[in-house]
Amino acid sequence: METVTHSSPFDSFLDRMRSPASLDLVRSIKSFIVSFSYTASNPETDGKRIQEFFQTMEDAIRDHPLWASSSDDETDNALEGLEKYVMTKLHSRTFASTPEDVKIDAEISEKISLLQTFLRPQHLDIPSALQNEAAWLLAEKELKKINAFKAPREKLLCIINCSRVINNLLLNASISEDHVPGGADDFLPVLIYANPPQLHSNLKFIQLYRRQSKLVSEAAYYLTNLVSAKSFIVELNAKSLSIEESEFMESMEAARLVNRVPQETVTTIDKRSIFGKLMDPGPSTLVHVKTQTNVNGGSNYPYMEAEAGELTVGDVERLLSLYKDVVTKYTSLCNTVRHLSVSRTQRHDELLREPNGTHKDTCSKETEKR
Repeated sequence: METVTHSSPFDSFLDRMRSPASLDLVRSIKSFIVSFSYTASNPETDGKRIQEFFQTMEDAIRDHPLWASSSDDETDNALEGLEKYVMTKLHSRTFASTPEDVKIDAEISEKISLLQTFLRPQHLDIPSALQNEAAWLLAEKELKKINAFKAPREKLLCIINCSRVINNLLLNASISEDHVPGGADDFLPVLIYANPPQLHSNLKFIQLYRRQSKLVSEAAYYLTNLVSAKSFIVELNAKSLSIEESEFMESMEAARLVNRVPQETVTTIDKRSIFGKLMDPGPSTLVHVKTQTNVNGGSNYPYMEAEAGELTVGDVERLLSLYKDVVTKYTSLCNTVRHLSVSRTQRHDELLREPNGTHKDTCSKETEKR
């Protein structure tokens, strides 16, 4: 699996750009970044403009004395460094740059959140050979890294690494149970499970600003599959799934009700629904019972009735987080109660004291003696 790091090609590019001989290239790059930053956002036009600049700079670098004796790989590394430098500088200007992109990101994320609460493997026609929670967790981890990076290449590597995990799972399944890989369909479970933020904007960013000569072969295949999976989710309805229309509508409405209730337990129920019980073919109406109970003010503790054998790797992580939260809140509550107790005692003593500083009880006893 390829690791995304501050790569040596980028460091090598920066080193050469510090050379006095590269002054003409540096001026061209900085001039483009400044002029681009002050233009109004138009993703399609922006993408075309940046691709043209990359092509112009590729010609300039290949003809430049600093790369006169460089191999094709060294020149390509310089171009990768150029792309990373330019797009990192322009990330805030080019990523999710329009209100429409922001809106689509929010709509997709919300829809996936709703689907998480009730979708099960049988709804997505996931064969038993692919119901491997550990593999999906690893794929999810790789995909969720995508927002940690600003360069198109590094974002694309997150997709490639995620895809390779899925491909390995498919390969093992094809060997053991003659499962035929289904392309974009195989991305659906991990996409619904991971629900990476700003999915639409990340895919669009890669499509527009990754050097077009690099969007080929394996990278293009994986990117296309993920784009197709995203489009499927946008258009997804009961007819797209192995589920009745009435059940789908009821499940979506129940999920909306749950999402309106500020509970920390919703995420736990969500992930357990589709992956926490991969081998459980039971009806998804169990989710309705739990969510309805929560909405009506019943139990908000989904683990109270759970058995040890039902817990998943994800549940352990969630339970640890909840445990730490409970301890923190308990400690804070104890400190608050202790403080209030001390304050009340002090206040009580103050009220019992006479203006001259004598305690009222003492005064009463002296009066009785007289």
